Amino acid sequence: MSKVSKKSLIATAMVGALALTGSNIAAADALSDLQNAEANIFKQSAKSQAKINTLYEQTQELLAEYRNTVDEAEVLSGYNDHVQRMIDDQKANIASLQKQINGIDKIKQGVVPLMYKMIDTLEKFIDLDVPMNIERRKERVENLRDVMTNSNVTTSEQFRLVLEAYEIEAGYGTIFDAYQAEMDFNGTTLTADFVHMGRIAFVAQSLDGKRSWLWNNQSRAWEELSDEYLKPVKDAIAMARKQLPMDLTKLPVFAAGAE
Repeated sequence: MSKVSKKSLIATAMVGALALTGSNIAAADALSDLQNAEANIFKQSAKSQAKINTLYEQTQELLAEYRNTVDEAEVLSGYNDHVQRMIDDQKANIASLQKQINGIDKIKQGVVPLMYKMIDTLEKFIDLDVPMNIERRKERVENLRDVMTNSNVTTSEQFRLVLEAYEIEAGYGTIFDAYQAEMDFNGTTLTADFVHMGRIAFVAQSLDGKRSWLWNNQSRAWEELSDEYLKPVKDAIAMARKQLPMDLTKLPVFAAGAE
């Protein structure tokens, strides 16, 4: 090995040291660059994660909104089905009512003549019946005829009034009633008290209580009674007016089939 001077060795050592120092500096710069790159990547990753989190939250909100929308749609669908069923039912009712309305004219064509016939029959019945409250009953028939020609009265109301008149007439068969009115006896008009027990007995008495009469429905005339009936007839009138308590009394009646 050749000998080298100290000066040359020192120079060589200094060159080596400088070369090592330069290598260390280069390595440090590379590490710093790597660290900066990693920091930048981490920063970018954090931003990306934040965006992902935001998107996830938005997605969850949209999903919840979608589910609510689906639920509402199902509810609305069920309600719409319910409403449709109601509409269908209403249409069916309307169709039924329209059918009935269309038939009203035909019903009237049958009911109106029937009512006129019922009124005529009622009038004939009153003319042949025991004539208690005769003026009031005839007036009721005339009122029915007026109602039938009144355009402001509905057919149903007309029919109700006709039936009501029939019910009133039926009630005379069970009423015990007394009233005051005029009567015709042998061409003479008299004011008297009348009392009837249904249609079984129909008697009258003068206001002074001195004369009494019995209605004979077969002869359609009044027949004067003997004095023995003065008190019974007077008592019957008082009982009908609730001036005496109800009690047994003797009133004349015509036997069934008597001439």
